Formats: sequence, C-alpha cells, structure tokens
Amino acid sequence: MRTDILHIGAGELTYEIRNIVNVGEKLQKLGARVYWENIGDPIAKGEEIPLWMKQVVADLVMEDATYGYCPTRGILETREFIAAETNKRGGAQIGPEDIIFFNGLGDAISKVFGFLRRTARVVVPSPSYTTHSSAEAAHAGDRPVTYRLDPNNYWYPDLDDLEKRIKYNPAVAGILIINPDNPTGAVYPERILRGMVALAKKYDLFVICDEVYHNIIYNGQKTLPLSDVIGDVPAIAMRGISKEMPWPGSRCGWIEVYNADRDPMFAKYVSSILNAKMVEVCSTTLPQKAIPALVSHPQYVPYLKERISRYERMSNIAYEALRDVDGILVNRTNGAFYMSVVFREGRLNDRQTLSIDNPEVRAQVESLVSGPNVAPDKRFVYYLLGATGVCVVPLSSFATELQGFRITLLERDEERFNKIFRIIADGIRQYLDS
Repeated sequence: MRTDILHIGAGELTYEIRNIVNVGEKLQKLGARVYWENIGDPIAKGEEIPLWMKQVVADLVMEDATYGYCPTRGILETREFIAAETNKRGGAQIGPEDIIFFNGLGDAISKVFGFLRRTARVVVPSPSYTTHSSAEAAHAGDRPVTYRLDPNNYWYPDLDDLEKRIKYNPAVAGILIINPDNPTGAVYPERILRGMVALAKKYDLFVICDEVYHNIIYNGQKTLPLSDVIGDVPAIAMRGISKEMPWPGSRCGWIEVYNADRDPMFAKYVSSILNAKMVEVCSTTLPQKAIPALVSHPQYVPYLKERISRYERMSNIAYEALRDVDGILVNRTNGAFYMSVVFREGRLNDRQTLSIDNPEVRAQVESLVSGPNVAPDKRFVYYLLGATGVCVVPLSSFATELQGFRITLLERDEERFNKIFRIIADGIRQYLDS
C-alpha cells in the first residue's frame, strides 16, 4: 500500500482462546480426538436451555415491535427494570439514562477503551481477560499496563503493586476490575474492592468493573457489586446475559455509569461512548425485551442455583485432581467457571515432550513448537492437545509472564469431567518428568 493503513494498535489485538481452536481443528482432521475445554460457552458444552426460557423468547418473537430499532441507550422499560434492581441494593443510585446497551460486552469493551484519549491508560489485571487487555493495548498502540493478581493469595489483586503502577505512571487514568475474575475464577472480598476504590479516589481515577459473572459465586464466597463500594468515584460497571442465563449468542450486554455528574471530563467521555453507539443506531432489540421477563420468572432463580451448584461441584473435582500435582500451583475456583493453573518457576523448558502416537499429529505439534519465540506454556498446551486431545489455553496469552493454562469447568458429564482432569494431571506429571 502507498500509505500505511494499519491502526497503531493492530498488533495488540490477540485472542488465543479462539486461536487455539484453529490448532485443534487441524489436529482433528489428522485423526485426533479433541476435548474442547478452552472457551466459556455453556451452550457449546451442552447446557440445555429450559422450555420456559425458550417460551419467553418465542412469545416476544411474535411481537412486531421486537423486529424494530430500539432507543440508542436501549429499551426504556428494560433500563428502568435494571436501574430499579441496582438501586434495591442501596449503593450508588442510577436512573435509566445511566445505562447503555451494547451488542455484547465485547462491543462495550471496544468502545469504552476505544474512545479514551490515546495517551490515557487503564491499568488492567495480570492475568487479564484477553478482550480487555487487547482492547486497552490497541487503543494506546502499546503493551497493556498491568497490576499483579497473586496466585499465592487466592489470585487476589496485589494492592501494593497496583498503587505502584498508578503512582509511577501518570498516564494511568483508570483501574479495571474483573470480579468474579476471568481467567482465574477468583472472587474478591469486600476489603479488596474497597482498597481498589480507595486508590482510584486517592489518585483521581475512574473505575471499570466487569461484573458479567457477578451472580455465579459459590464455595461459600461472598463479594459486593461495584455499586455498593464505589462511593463518589466515577465508574462504569459492565454486565450482560451471555453467561448468567446463559445466552451468549444474544450478544447483549450493558454498562451502568456511576457518578458521571461528579467529574465533567468523565461525563464528556461517557457521552462520547453514547454518541459512538448512536452512530450505529442501537443494539439488538429482542434480548433486551426478554431480560425483565426472564429475570422475573419464578423458575429463573432455581435454574440459576442448579447451575451454580454444578459449577461448585466441578470446581472441587478439578481442585482435588490437581492440588497435589508436583510442579504446579492451583487455587480453587470460587466464581465464574474457569480455573487457572500456574507452573512453578523453572519447571518448564524447551526439551519437554509428551508421547504422541499419531505420526501426523506429532509432526504438526513439533512444527508448532519449533519456532524461536514459542512460550513455554504454549509448548505444553500444544503437546497436551496432541497427546491427549485436551484443549486448554496458555496462561501467557492473558497478559501475564506467568506460565500455565486456563481451563473451563463447563463439562456437564461428571464422569467425563473427572476423566479430563485425570488426563491433565497425568499429562503434567509426564511432561515435567520428560
């Protein structure tokens, strides 16, 4: 091209959660059996949507209004419903004008980061959900600015590290919190959240909190929504229906804006996000119309409780399977449906392998790991996939220098789930001993 057409942040847009699928599909074609444990889609893992939920959606499909545009912010009745539910908690109060709907949180994340001044940075957790860290890095055209989640302390944020990242980097304008966390499955206690908000207040920052898994918490853990701890600090909470209902194909999420009136610059920033949505006209109508009817349905809470109970059971099976494996550090998952496993320092090298019987699969894996810049945990993930068919995501792809992998807890068949984690445990032992 006679002119460079690439956005300055194009190289920062990566999504290993789906990239690994390409590798898995290639190995499948060569005869490998694959257990897809890489992506957080309950539907793909066999979640059966109950009939009452389908009926709510089917009834709405019969209404002509479902097929039209909705207001740019979203359907008023739905925003009023969400605002009322938020305000019941007694924290920061919002009105329907403080809510903006998007085509999934991916759309919201793109705009929230994309309409920041290029030199303004949001410090993100490490490890961090790739959509957030990539979007933040892409808007700035630089690597993400990160704070440490401590695997030796239940994956809680290291508040001392966070303050240093803020104090010594004046470009930092905001803090990203993911609670419950993806990729670690951690649930942050109240003191951690209040400590993070206190830092935002001290350094005159705003807060973004991804709460898409807020109602999926178990193992006796408790947390608070951002609205309960934010006080007078400007903030954005991100919520959606893709995981909780679950309806990932709806591409329906929203932001709740707190304390926009406390800072004129923050208010103007939020207006720019709304204007960007206005250019698109609006987000999808059908799922927005469904939210009040689904959440208010008498069977909604029992259905959600059953799913949460299942994730709790799977989290404990996974933890028991891996906790005593030498060479790794593992924490029990307490929220969402992910587990992150870390290899202890010095336990991985570029000579370790797993035995792969299929010569074509073995050749493919060896070609993938032969490059000079293959991360040690990605090497393990490729060998695990080739040797056992278990597809997980290298932890180093989540904006961290830690080496490990992320796996989901979504498998519904408990016998199969047990088998998968036995395979992983054995695979780790064999790989580290090779």
